[in-house]
Amino acid sequence: MRMGVQSLAVACGALALCLALTTATNPGFVVRITQAGLDYAHQQGRAILEKELAQLHLPDISGDSRVLRVGKVRYELSRLRLRDFHLPYSRITPISNVGLQVSISNAFAELDGDWRVKFLFVSRDHGSFNLKVENVYIKITLSLGSDTTGKPTVSTSACSASISEVRVLFSGKLGWLYNLFHKVIESKLRKSLESKVCDKVAKSVHNDLQTYLQTLPVTAKIDGKTGIDYSLVASPRATAQSLDADLKGEFYSLAHRSTVPFPPLPLAFPSDHDRMVYFGASSYFFNTAGIAYHEAGALVFEITEAMIPKEVGFKLDTSVFSAFIPQLEERYPNMPMKFMLSTPTAPFLTIGPEGISFQPVVDAQAYVILPDSSLAPLFVLSLTGNVSAVINVRSGRIVGSLDVGRIRLSLKDSAVGTFQVRMMQSLMNVLTSNTLLPRLNARLDEGFPLPLLDRIQLSNILVKFYQNFLLLGADVHFQPRG
Repeated sequence: MRMGVQSLAVACGALALCLALTTATNPGFVVRITQAGLDYAHQQGRAILEKELAQLHLPDISGDSRVLRVGKVRYELSRLRLRDFHLPYSRITPISNVGLQVSISNAFAELDGDWRVKFLFVSRDHGSFNLKVENVYIKITLSLGSDTTGKPTVSTSACSASISEVRVLFSGKLGWLYNLFHKVIESKLRKSLESKVCDKVAKSVHNDLQTYLQTLPVTAKIDGKTGIDYSLVASPRATAQSLDADLKGEFYSLAHRSTVPFPPLPLAFPSDHDRMVYFGASSYFFNTAGIAYHEAGALVFEITEAMIPKEVGFKLDTSVFSAFIPQLEERYPNMPMKFMLSTPTAPFLTIGPEGISFQPVVDAQAYVILPDSSLAPLFVLSLTGNVSAVINVRSGRIVGSLDVGRIRLSLKDSAVGTFQVRMMQSLMNVLTSNTLLPRLNARLDEGFPLPLLDRIQLSNILVKFYQNFLLLGADVHFQPRG
Protein backbone atom coordinates (compact mmCIF):
# COMPACT_ATOMS: atom_id res chain seq x y z
CA MET A 1 0.00 0.00 0.00
CA ARG A 2 2.82 2.38 0.92
CA MET A 3 4.64 1.64 -2.34
CA GLY A 4 1.41 2.34 -4.24
CA VAL A 5 1.00 5.73 -2.60
CA GLN A 6 4.64 6.61 -3.38
CA SER A 7 4.23 5.54 -7.00
CA LEU A 8 1.08 7.63 -7.30
CA ALA A 9 2.89 10.64 -5.85
CA VAL A 10 5.76 10.23 -8.31
CA ALA A 11 3.34 9.91 -11.21
CA CYS A 12 1.44 13.02 -10.13
CA GLY A 13 4.69 14.94 -9.81
CA ALA A 14 5.81 13.88 -13.27
CA LEU A 15 2.41 14.83 -14.71
CA ALA A 16 2.57 18.25 -13.06
CA LEU A 17 6.05 18.80 -14.48
CA CYS A 18 4.92 17.84 -17.97
CA LEU A 19 1.94 20.17 -17.75
CA ALA A 20 4.17 23.00 -16.57
CA LEU A 21 6.54 22.43 -19.45
CA THR A 22 3.82 22.20 -22.07
CA THR A 23 2.00 25.32 -20.84
CA ALA A 24 5.14 27.43 -20.48
CA THR A 25 4.99 30.35 -22.89
CA ASN A 26 8.01 31.20 -24.97
CA PRO A 27 8.41 34.93 -25.49
CA GLY A 28 8.07 36.52 -28.88
CA PHE A 29 10.31 39.35 -27.76
CA VAL A 30 13.06 39.50 -25.13
CA VAL A 31 14.65 42.52 -23.45
CA ARG A 32 17.98 42.07 -21.71
CA ILE A 33 19.50 44.75 -19.49
CA THR A 34 23.20 44.04 -19.00
CA GLN A 35 25.33 45.00 -16.01
CA ALA A 36 26.34 48.16 -17.88
CA GLY A 37 22.66 49.04 -18.31
CA LEU A 38 21.91 48.30 -14.67
CA ASP A 39 24.85 50.47 -13.61
CA TYR A 40 23.55 53.36 -15.72
CA ALA A 41 20.03 52.99 -14.31
CA HIS A 42 21.56 52.79 -10.84
CA GLN A 43 23.33 56.13 -11.34
CA GLN A 44 20.03 57.79 -12.20
CA GLY A 45 18.28 56.15 -9.26
CA ARG A 46 21.04 57.02 -6.80
CA ALA A 47 20.70 60.72 -7.61
CA ILE A 48 16.97 60.52 -6.92
CA LEU A 49 17.52 58.59 -3.67
CA GLU A 50 20.05 61.17 -2.47
CA LYS A 51 17.46 63.90 -2.87
CA GLU A 52 14.83 61.80 -1.12
CA LEU A 53 17.09 60.98 1.83
CA ALA A 54 18.05 64.66 2.17
CA GLN A 55 14.37 65.33 2.87
CA LEU A 56 14.13 62.90 5.77
CA HIS A 57 12.00 64.16 8.65
CA LEU A 58 13.29 62.90 11.96
CA PRO A 59 11.03 62.99 15.03
CA ASP A 60 11.88 65.00 18.12
CA ILE A 61 13.89 63.11 20.70
CA SER A 62 13.53 63.55 24.45
CA GLY A 63 14.49 61.68 27.59
CA ASP A 64 16.25 61.67 30.91
CA SER A 65 19.86 60.95 31.69
CA ARG A 66 21.81 60.90 34.94
CA VAL A 67 25.04 62.85 34.86
CA LEU A 68 27.78 62.56 37.49
CA ARG A 69 27.79 65.52 39.94
CA VAL A 70 24.82 67.04 38.14
CA GLY A 71 22.06 64.55 38.70
CA LYS A 72 19.06 63.90 36.55
CA VAL A 73 18.96 65.86 33.34
CA ARG A 74 15.90 66.24 31.16
CA TYR A 75 16.75 66.87 27.49
CA GLU A 76 14.87 67.52 24.30
CA LEU A 77 16.12 67.60 20.70
CA SER A 78 13.77 69.20 18.18
CA ARG A 79 13.58 70.67 14.67
CA LEU A 80 16.03 68.11 13.29
CA ARG A 81 16.95 69.29 9.78
CA LEU A 82 19.06 67.29 7.31
CA ARG A 83 21.44 69.49 5.32
CA ASP A 84 22.41 66.80 2.85
CA PHE A 85 22.82 63.06 2.36
CA HIS A 86 25.59 61.74 0.10
CA LEU A 87 25.85 58.25 -1.41
CA PRO A 88 29.38 58.23 -2.89
CA TYR A 89 29.85 54.46 -3.23
CA SER A 90 27.16 52.05 -4.34
CA ARG A 91 26.62 49.16 -6.71
CA ILE A 92 23.74 47.16 -8.12
CA THR A 93 23.93 43.40 -8.57
CA PRO A 94 21.46 40.99 -10.18
CA ILE A 95 20.87 38.02 -7.88
CA SER A 96 19.54 34.86 -9.51
CA ASN A 97 16.06 33.83 -8.31
CA VAL A 98 15.93 36.90 -6.06
CA GLY A 99 16.01 40.15 -8.02
CA LEU A 100 18.33 43.11 -7.66
CA GLN A 101 20.52 44.01 -4.72
CA VAL A 102 21.72 47.57 -4.13
CA SER A 103 24.65 48.02 -1.75
CA ILE A 104 25.59 51.49 -0.52
CA SER A 105 28.73 52.07 1.55
CA ASN A 106 30.53 55.01 3.17
CA ALA A 107 27.49 57.25 2.86
CA PHE A 108 27.47 60.34 5.02
CA ALA A 109 25.04 63.04 6.09
CA GLU A 110 24.88 66.16 8.19
CA LEU A 111 21.99 67.65 10.11
CA ASP A 112 21.19 70.52 12.48
CA GLY A 113 18.74 70.83 15.29
CA ASP A 114 17.81 72.60 18.51
CA TRP A 115 18.31 71.36 22.04
CA ARG A 116 16.67 72.21 25.32
CA VAL A 117 17.76 71.02 28.77
CA LYS A 118 16.43 71.11 32.31
CA PHE A 119 18.27 69.95 35.44
CA LEU A 120 18.34 70.59 39.17
CA PHE A 121 14.59 71.15 38.79
CA VAL A 122 14.97 74.80 37.88
CA SER A 123 17.97 75.32 35.62
CA ARG A 124 17.05 75.61 31.97
CA ASP A 125 18.89 76.42 28.78
CA HIS A 126 18.69 75.88 25.03
CA GLY A 127 20.89 76.06 21.97
CA SER A 128 21.65 74.35 18.66
CA PHE A 129 23.62 71.30 17.68
CA ASN A 130 25.30 69.83 14.61
CA LEU A 131 25.28 66.12 13.82
CA LYS A 132 27.68 64.40 11.45
CA VAL A 133 26.78 60.89 10.33
CA GLU A 134 29.51 58.87 8.63
CA ASN A 135 30.11 55.34 7.36
CA VAL A 136 26.48 54.65 6.59
CA TYR A 137 25.87 51.24 5.02
CA ILE A 138 22.58 50.46 3.28
CA LYS A 139 21.60 47.16 1.65
CA ILE A 140 18.42 47.00 -0.40
CA THR A 141 16.85 43.96 -2.08
CA LEU A 142 14.38 44.64 -4.87
CA SER A 143 11.79 42.04 -5.87
CA LEU A 144 10.59 42.08 -9.48
CA GLY A 145 7.24 40.90 -10.78
CA SER A 146 4.37 41.78 -13.08
CA ASP A 147 0.82 42.98 -12.55
CA THR A 148 -2.39 41.73 -14.16
CA THR A 149 -1.86 43.94 -17.23
CA GLY A 150 1.62 42.55 -17.89
CA LYS A 151 3.48 45.64 -16.71
CA PRO A 152 6.61 45.16 -14.57
CA THR A 153 6.46 45.75 -10.83
CA VAL A 154 9.15 46.36 -8.22
CA SER A 155 9.05 46.39 -4.44
CA THR A 156 11.48 46.50 -1.54
CA SER A 157 11.63 42.99 -0.14
CA ALA A 158 14.46 43.73 2.30
CA CYS A 159 16.33 46.76 3.59
CA SER A 160 18.93 47.25 6.29
CA ALA A 161 20.81 50.38 7.31
CA SER A 162 23.67 50.68 9.78
CA ILE A 163 25.57 53.74 10.89
CA SER A 164 29.09 53.26 12.22
CA GLU A 165 29.84 56.78 13.37
CA VAL A 166 27.72 59.60 14.75
CA ARG A 167 29.27 62.77 16.11
CA VAL A 168 27.24 65.49 17.82
CA LEU A 169 28.53 68.94 18.65
CA PHE A 170 26.37 71.08 20.96
CA SER A 171 26.63 74.86 21.19
CA GLY A 172 25.25 77.23 23.80
CA LYS A 173 26.10 78.06 27.42
CA LEU A 174 25.21 74.56 28.62
CA GLY A 175 26.41 72.75 25.55
CA TRP A 176 29.15 71.26 27.68
CA LEU A 177 26.44 69.49 29.65
CA TYR A 178 25.15 67.63 26.60
CA ASN A 179 28.65 66.66 25.70
CA LEU A 180 28.87 64.82 29.03
CA PHE A 181 26.22 62.32 27.92
CA HIS A 182 26.54 62.60 24.13
CA LYS A 183 26.75 58.81 23.70
CA VAL A 184 23.16 58.42 24.87
CA ILE A 185 22.06 61.11 22.41
CA GLU A 186 24.09 59.66 19.56
CA SER A 187 22.64 56.20 20.13
CA LYS A 188 19.07 57.51 19.94
CA LEU A 189 19.81 59.58 16.86
CA ARG A 190 21.49 56.60 15.20
CA LYS A 191 18.50 54.31 15.78
CA SER A 192 16.05 56.96 14.59
CA LEU A 193 18.04 57.63 11.44
CA GLU A 194 18.58 53.94 10.62
CA SER A 195 14.85 53.20 10.76
CA LYS A 196 13.90 56.29 8.77
CA VAL A 197 16.41 55.52 5.99
CA CYS A 198 14.74 52.22 5.12
CA ASP A 199 11.29 53.80 5.35
CA LYS A 200 12.39 56.45 2.87
CA VAL A 201 13.96 53.83 0.58
CA ALA A 202 10.74 51.80 0.45
CA LYS A 203 8.72 54.94 -0.22
CA SER A 204 11.08 56.06 -3.00
CA VAL A 205 10.98 52.63 -4.66
CA HIS A 206 7.18 52.68 -4.62
CA ASN A 207 6.62 56.31 -5.55
CA ASP A 208 9.49 56.84 -7.98
CA LEU A 209 10.77 53.54 -9.39
CA GLN A 210 7.45 51.67 -9.51
CA THR A 211 5.70 54.69 -11.01
CA TYR A 212 8.39 54.99 -13.67
CA LEU A 213 8.15 51.29 -14.59
CA GLN A 214 4.47 51.83 -15.26
CA THR A 215 5.43 54.00 -18.25
CA LEU A 216 6.44 50.85 -20.15
CA PRO A 217 3.81 50.43 -22.88
CA VAL A 218 2.40 46.89 -22.79
CA THR A 219 0.31 47.65 -25.85
CA ALA A 220 1.48 49.98 -28.57
CA LYS A 221 -0.99 51.18 -31.20
CA ILE A 222 0.90 51.32 -34.49
CA ASP A 223 -1.72 52.78 -36.79
CA GLY A 224 -5.47 52.61 -37.26
CA LYS A 225 -5.37 48.89 -38.00
CA THR A 226 -2.78 47.13 -35.82
CA GLY A 227 -1.06 47.18 -32.45
CA ILE A 228 1.74 45.33 -30.63
CA ASP A 229 1.35 43.41 -27.37
CA TYR A 230 4.47 43.89 -25.25
CA SER A 231 3.03 42.50 -22.00
CA LEU A 232 5.25 40.34 -19.81
CA VAL A 233 4.63 36.61 -20.08
CA ALA A 234 6.60 36.00 -16.85
CA SER A 235 8.20 38.03 -14.10
CA PRO A 236 11.55 39.59 -15.02
CA ARG A 237 14.37 37.26 -14.04
CA ALA A 238 17.81 38.13 -12.78
CA THR A 239 20.85 36.15 -13.80
CA ALA A 240 24.45 36.55 -12.69
CA GLN A 241 25.14 39.11 -15.43
CA SER A 242 21.86 40.61 -16.56
CA LEU A 243 18.17 41.22 -16.05
CA ASP A 244 15.92 39.57 -18.65
CA ALA A 245 12.29 40.33 -19.44
CA ASP A 246 10.22 37.96 -21.60
CA LEU A 247 7.50 39.79 -23.52
CA LYS A 248 4.61 38.44 -25.56
CA GLY A 249 5.87 40.26 -28.65
CA GLU A 250 2.79 39.87 -30.80
CA PHE A 251 1.14 42.07 -33.43
CA TYR A 252 -2.64 42.02 -33.54
CA SER A 253 -5.48 43.47 -35.58
CA LEU A 254 -7.38 46.22 -33.76
CA ALA A 255 -10.64 45.13 -35.41
CA HIS A 256 -10.41 41.47 -34.44
CA ARG A 257 -7.71 39.75 -32.43
CA SER A 258 -7.38 36.08 -33.29
CA THR A 259 -5.22 33.31 -31.90
CA VAL A 260 -1.87 32.96 -33.65
CA PRO A 261 -1.80 29.51 -35.29
CA PHE A 262 1.78 28.73 -34.26
CA PRO A 263 3.78 29.18 -31.03
CA PRO A 264 6.96 31.24 -30.60
CA LEU A 265 10.16 29.22 -30.76
CA PRO A 266 12.73 29.30 -27.93
CA LEU A 267 15.38 32.01 -28.36
CA ALA A 268 19.02 31.01 -27.87
CA PHE A 269 20.04 34.44 -26.60
CA PRO A 270 23.79 35.11 -26.99
CA SER A 271 25.97 36.24 -24.10
CA ASP A 272 26.77 39.65 -25.61
CA HIS A 273 27.33 42.35 -22.99
CA ASP A 274 28.93 45.21 -24.94
CA ARG A 275 25.74 47.29 -24.95
CA MET A 276 23.52 48.42 -22.09
CA VAL A 277 20.39 46.80 -23.48
CA TYR A 278 19.54 44.13 -26.04
CA PHE A 279 16.25 43.39 -27.79
CA GLY A 280 15.56 39.97 -29.23
CA ALA A 281 12.81 40.14 -31.88
CA SER A 282 11.82 36.61 -32.90
CA SER A 283 10.53 35.40 -36.25
CA TYR A 284 7.23 34.92 -34.38
CA PHE A 285 7.17 38.67 -33.67
CA PHE A 286 7.55 39.58 -37.34
CA ASN A 287 5.23 36.84 -38.61
CA THR A 288 2.41 37.97 -36.35
CA ALA A 289 2.79 41.36 -38.05
CA GLY A 290 2.01 39.67 -41.37
CA ILE A 291 -1.02 37.95 -39.86
CA ALA A 292 -2.31 41.14 -38.24
CA TYR A 293 -1.99 43.24 -41.38
CA HIS A 294 -3.48 40.46 -43.50
CA GLU A 295 -6.47 40.11 -41.19
CA ALA A 296 -6.92 43.88 -41.11
CA GLY A 297 -7.09 43.97 -44.90
CA ALA A 298 -4.02 46.18 -45.07
CA LEU A 299 -2.16 43.99 -47.56
CA VAL A 300 -4.27 45.08 -50.50
CA PHE A 301 -2.73 47.53 -52.95
CA GLU A 302 -4.03 49.28 -56.01
CA ILE A 303 -1.86 50.15 -59.01
CA THR A 304 -3.11 52.74 -61.49
CA GLU A 305 -1.33 54.64 -64.21
CA ALA A 306 -1.22 57.77 -62.01
CA MET A 307 1.02 55.89 -59.55
CA ILE A 308 3.66 55.03 -62.13
CA PRO A 309 6.54 57.56 -62.19
CA LYS A 310 6.67 59.50 -65.44
CA GLU A 311 10.33 58.67 -65.97
CA VAL A 312 9.41 54.98 -66.28
CA GLY A 313 7.66 55.80 -69.58
CA PHE A 314 4.97 53.18 -69.05
CA LYS A 315 1.29 53.41 -69.88
CA LEU A 316 -1.04 51.11 -68.03
CA ASP A 317 -3.57 50.29 -70.72
CA THR A 318 -4.67 47.44 -72.95
CA SER A 319 -2.50 48.58 -75.86
CA VAL A 320 0.60 47.59 -73.89
CA PHE A 321 -0.74 44.24 -72.71
CA SER A 322 -2.30 43.30 -76.06
CA ALA A 323 1.21 42.48 -77.28
CA PHE A 324 1.01 39.47 -74.93
CA ILE A 325 -2.76 38.97 -74.97
CA PRO A 326 -4.18 39.51 -78.50
CA GLN A 327 -7.75 39.15 -77.25
CA LEU A 328 -7.44 42.46 -75.37
CA GLU A 329 -7.10 44.46 -78.58
CA GLU A 330 -10.26 42.90 -79.92
CA ARG A 331 -12.43 43.30 -76.83
CA TYR A 332 -11.02 46.38 -75.10
CA PRO A 333 -8.97 48.44 -77.56
CA ASN A 334 -6.81 51.23 -76.05
CA MET A 335 -8.62 51.26 -72.71
CA PRO A 336 -7.06 52.07 -69.30
CA MET A 337 -6.26 49.30 -66.85
CA LYS A 338 -5.58 48.87 -63.15
CA PHE A 339 -4.23 46.14 -60.89
CA MET A 340 -5.39 45.09 -57.43
CA LEU A 341 -2.64 43.29 -55.53
CA SER A 342 -3.44 41.18 -52.48
CA THR A 343 -1.96 38.33 -50.47
CA PRO A 344 -4.08 35.16 -50.38
CA THR A 345 -2.33 34.19 -47.13
CA ALA A 346 -0.26 36.10 -44.59
CA PRO A 347 3.42 36.32 -45.58
CA PHE A 348 5.75 34.11 -43.56
CA LEU A 349 9.42 34.99 -43.12
CA THR A 350 12.46 33.22 -41.76
CA ILE A 351 15.41 34.64 -39.84
CA GLY A 352 18.86 33.10 -39.93
CA PRO A 353 22.47 34.21 -39.54
CA GLU A 354 22.39 35.50 -43.12
CA GLY A 355 19.43 37.81 -42.45
CA ILE A 356 15.68 38.02 -43.01
CA SER A 357 14.13 36.47 -46.11
CA PHE A 358 10.73 35.35 -47.32
CA GLN A 359 8.87 34.41 -50.47
CA PRO A 360 5.47 36.08 -50.37
CA VAL A 361 2.74 35.08 -52.80
CA VAL A 362 0.78 37.96 -54.28
CA ASP A 363 -2.33 37.79 -56.44
CA ALA A 364 -2.41 40.50 -59.12
CA GLN A 365 -5.96 40.98 -60.41
CA ALA A 366 -6.00 42.96 -63.66
CA TYR A 367 -9.04 45.05 -64.61
CA VAL A 368 -9.99 47.13 -67.58
CA ILE A 369 -11.64 50.46 -66.72
CA LEU A 370 -14.78 50.81 -68.82
CA PRO A 371 -16.09 54.17 -70.09
CA ASP A 372 -18.64 54.29 -67.25
CA SER A 373 -15.74 53.81 -64.73
CA SER A 374 -16.88 50.29 -63.87
CA LEU A 375 -14.33 47.48 -63.85
CA ALA A 376 -14.21 44.37 -65.99
CA PRO A 377 -11.93 41.58 -64.73
CA LEU A 378 -9.28 40.42 -67.15
CA PHE A 379 -6.92 37.94 -65.50
CA VAL A 380 -5.25 37.03 -62.21
CA LEU A 381 -1.50 36.49 -61.99
CA SER A 382 0.23 34.78 -59.09
CA LEU A 383 3.48 36.60 -58.26
CA THR A 384 6.25 35.27 -56.09
CA GLY A 385 9.91 36.04 -55.58
CA ASN A 386 12.71 36.22 -53.04
CA VAL A 387 12.47 39.20 -50.70
CA SER A 388 15.20 40.31 -48.29
CA ALA A 389 15.03 42.95 -45.58
CA VAL A 390 17.41 45.50 -44.08
CA ILE A 391 16.68 46.36 -40.44
CA ASN A 392 17.79 49.27 -38.27
CA VAL A 393 16.68 51.28 -35.23
CA ARG A 394 15.86 54.98 -35.37
CA SER A 395 14.24 57.15 -32.69
CA GLY A 396 13.29 54.11 -30.63
CA ARG A 397 11.58 52.36 -33.54
CA ILE A 398 12.45 49.33 -35.65
CA VAL A 399 12.69 50.56 -39.24
CA GLY A 400 13.46 48.63 -42.40
CA SER A 401 13.36 48.34 -46.14
CA LEU A 402 12.71 45.50 -48.57
CA ASP A 403 14.57 44.40 -51.65
CA VAL A 404 12.82 42.15 -54.18
CA GLY A 405 14.57 39.76 -56.54
CA ARG A 406 13.25 38.72 -59.91
CA ILE A 407 9.52 38.02 -59.80
CA ARG A 408 8.13 34.70 -61.05
CA LEU A 409 4.68 34.64 -62.63
CA SER A 410 1.97 32.08 -63.18
CA LEU A 411 -1.54 32.45 -64.56
CA LYS A 412 -4.14 31.79 -61.90
CA ASP A 413 -7.34 32.78 -63.73
CA SER A 414 -8.29 34.51 -66.97
CA ALA A 415 -11.42 36.01 -68.54
CA VAL A 416 -9.61 36.65 -71.84
CA GLY A 417 -8.32 33.19 -72.63
CA THR A 418 -4.98 31.59 -71.98
CA PHE A 419 -1.69 33.31 -72.74
CA GLN A 420 2.04 33.00 -72.03
CA VAL A 421 2.83 34.90 -68.84
CA ARG A 422 6.58 34.51 -69.34
CA MET A 423 6.53 37.39 -71.82
CA MET A 424 5.08 39.69 -69.12
CA GLN A 425 7.95 39.06 -66.66
CA SER A 426 9.83 42.32 -67.26
CA LEU A 427 6.62 44.32 -67.38
CA MET A 428 5.47 43.16 -63.95
CA ASN A 429 8.95 43.67 -62.52
CA VAL A 430 8.78 47.31 -63.58
CA LEU A 431 5.28 47.73 -62.17
CA THR A 432 6.01 46.25 -58.75
CA SER A 433 9.47 47.79 -58.28
CA ASN A 434 8.23 51.29 -59.17
CA THR A 435 4.86 51.29 -57.43
CA LEU A 436 4.38 48.57 -54.81
CA LEU A 437 7.89 48.43 -53.35
CA PRO A 438 8.21 52.18 -52.67
CA ARG A 439 4.88 52.16 -50.82
CA LEU A 440 5.90 49.21 -48.67
CA ASN A 441 9.29 50.76 -47.89
CA ALA A 442 7.70 54.10 -47.01
CA ARG A 443 5.56 52.30 -44.42
CA LEU A 444 8.51 50.32 -43.05
CA ASP A 445 10.53 53.54 -42.79
CA GLU A 446 7.93 54.86 -40.33
CA GLY A 447 8.89 51.92 -38.14
CA PHE A 448 7.35 50.06 -35.23
CA PRO A 449 7.92 51.15 -31.61
CA LEU A 450 10.27 49.27 -29.32
CA PRO A 451 9.15 48.65 -25.72
CA LEU A 452 10.88 51.61 -24.05
CA LEU A 453 10.29 53.38 -20.77
CA ASP A 454 9.49 57.07 -20.83
CA ARG A 455 12.31 59.49 -21.81
CA ILE A 456 14.71 56.75 -22.94
CA GLN A 457 16.86 57.37 -25.99
CA LEU A 458 18.96 54.74 -27.77
CA SER A 459 22.37 55.14 -29.40
CA ASN A 460 25.30 53.06 -30.66
CA ILE A 461 22.92 50.64 -32.38
CA LEU A 462 23.99 47.08 -33.12
CA VAL A 463 22.07 44.73 -35.47
CA LYS A 464 22.82 41.00 -35.64
CA PHE A 465 20.92 38.03 -37.04
CA TYR A 466 20.64 34.66 -35.33
CA GLN A 467 18.58 31.56 -35.94
CA ASN A 468 14.92 32.50 -35.54
CA PHE A 469 15.52 36.00 -34.16
CA LEU A 470 16.99 39.42 -34.73
CA LEU A 471 19.24 40.89 -32.04
CA LEU A 472 19.30 44.65 -31.54
CA GLY A 473 21.82 46.15 -29.12
CA ALA A 474 22.00 49.75 -27.91
CA ASP A 475 23.30 52.06 -25.24
CA VAL A 476 20.80 54.08 -23.26
CA HIS A 477 20.45 57.74 -22.37
CA PHE A 478 17.82 58.98 -19.90
CA GLN A 479 16.45 62.41 -20.69
CA PRO A 480 15.39 64.17 -17.47
CA ARG A 481 12.36 66.43 -17.54
CA GLY A 482 13.24 69.96 -18.55
